[in-house]
Amino acid sequence: FQYLKRFDQGRDLDRFRYKALSVEGSPAECVQLFLLHCGIVDPSWAELRNFTWFLNIQLRDCEASVFCDPSFVGDTLNGF
Repeated sequence: FQYLKRFDQGRDLDRFRYKALSVEGSPAECVQLFLLHCGIVDPSWAELRNFTWFLNIQLRDCEASVFCDPSFVGDTLNGF
């Protein structure tokens, strides 16, 4: 949710890191963003869960990768 919210606001995500236990927005806003970005017109709860699970793994791996660390790669992959 933290990434999707910033993405919708057009903010730079390259230097953003997930903030564990940080509460942002309402549950309704969270579900609305998931519905908007999941890519399925009328998803089931299982499909939303799979979307958020997959997105979470991808973002976690991205944060852990040195190749996605702006302090390591500099501006060579800006926006990647």
